[in-house]
Amino acid sequence: QVQLEESGGGLVQPGGSLRLSCAASGRIFRINDMGWYRQAPGKQRELVAEISSRGSPNYAAAVQGRFTISRDNAKNTMALQMDSLKPEDTAVYFCYGDALPWDGINLGARRYWGQGTQVTVSS
Repeated sequence: QVQLEESGGGLVQPGGSLRLSCAASGRIFRINDMGWYRQAPGKQRELVAEISSRGSPNYAAAVQGRFTISRDNAKNTMALQMDSLKPEDTAVYFCYGDALPWDGINLGARRYWGQGTQVTVSS
């Protein structure tokens, strides 16, 4: 199976920065798209950023210019650099990866999820 492990969440003041990391493990043949969702209390789940296997990124309008997504295909890792954080960025952040395991090459890629990490932006 494929597992995703997140790290880097925490408490930060407005205007500060955090860097979230997501590491995929298991017998992985390939990972296609990867990205980050977030969900705040009382709000719908929101796609924050995504990145293709070739490194092409997309960002939600709310984070454009402040967040940067990246990946290292050789290490099967992904990161989200978050700068100029605002209180409205407070949410649980979930990483995902569309991975093709060695044991299921003939079945195609499936979406795997991290367990989520809390980001709180507050004075």
